[in-house]
Amino acid sequence: MGETHSIEDRFQAFVAAENKVEPKHWMPDGYRKTLVRQISQHAHSEVVGMLPEANWITRAPSLRAKLILLAKVQDEAGHGLYLYSAAETLGTSREQMISDLLCGKAKYSSIFNYPTLTWADMGAVGWLVDGAAIANQVMLCRTSYGPYSRAMVRICKEESFHQRQGFEIMMTLAKGTPEQKEMAQDALNRWWWPSIMMFGPSDDNSPNSAQSMKWRIKRKSNDELRQEYIDKTVPQAEFLGLTLPDPDLKWNATTCHYDFGEIDWTEFFEVVAGNGPCNAERLIARQKAHDDGAWVREAATAYAAKQAKRNTAHTSTTQTSAA
Repeated sequence: MGETHSIEDRFQAFVAAENKVEPKHWMPDGYRKTLVRQISQHAHSEVVGMLPEANWITRAPSLRAKLILLAKVQDEAGHGLYLYSAAETLGTSREQMISDLLCGKAKYSSIFNYPTLTWADMGAVGWLVDGAAIANQVMLCRTSYGPYSRAMVRICKEESFHQRQGFEIMMTLAKGTPEQKEMAQDALNRWWWPSIMMFGPSDDNSPNSAQSMKWRIKRKSNDELRQEYIDKTVPQAEFLGLTLPDPDLKWNATTCHYDFGEIDWTEFFEVVAGNGPCNAERLIARQKAHDDGAWVREAATAYAAKQAKRNTAHTSTTQTSAA
């Protein structure tokens, strides 16, 4: 008991000194489980997050817009692969993670359970949703687990382009015809509150945050990240000439932050529980994609086995010749 306590103390001192934990290092079971849950949920979010945007690829208003959206959706698929690979270093399998997603056991970001109704939603998702993701993910570049940290460096670079693309769409619409500006404002009205819910429940209702911060998995609390995001986004909305749908939003000269209205956490927890506008639709789409891709996985597995057999035979032949 005392020895285990000593090992855990040394681990805590190790991460507190800003060292990176690698797959072969000893780590507490709780640390491993927390990372598997967080990284797999992050991976699921990237993959499920392709769906609301892919919905608009064939309806993009120009060839340029279509190419940009295609590239973005492809980026999100790559992010999911990076993160699944990072989670696999902790001893879980990709098959198990995907199975947990498809059966509803695993979660993904609640934001992707809302519909994308107009082209302006592509702008709002890029600007607001990817903006919130960046605010959360930049700190993960310094997370204590090495494979997760390294994956996040590349992901954040690509997400920054996604946000700029979204802002460009919103700016084009906001500076366009009255109808286009109205479309942009409508998208902002629908996506603002879900985007600030992306940071998770308030700190007093987030049981895992304190331990995650102690282990240096997280670097800032949910409320800190939410406040930073709001402070950065309000001036951007003002530049666009759009109005954030919060009558209580105002600058506080004392705190040097924006005060904002009460978040409807009932809606948040309903969506997390599977009762959002698109929860069922998203899982059906993921299940279909998984089933349709079975032949690709089988072919890849067969090819890998064939290559392994060939390499083994080649090694055996080389050793025999050398003898």
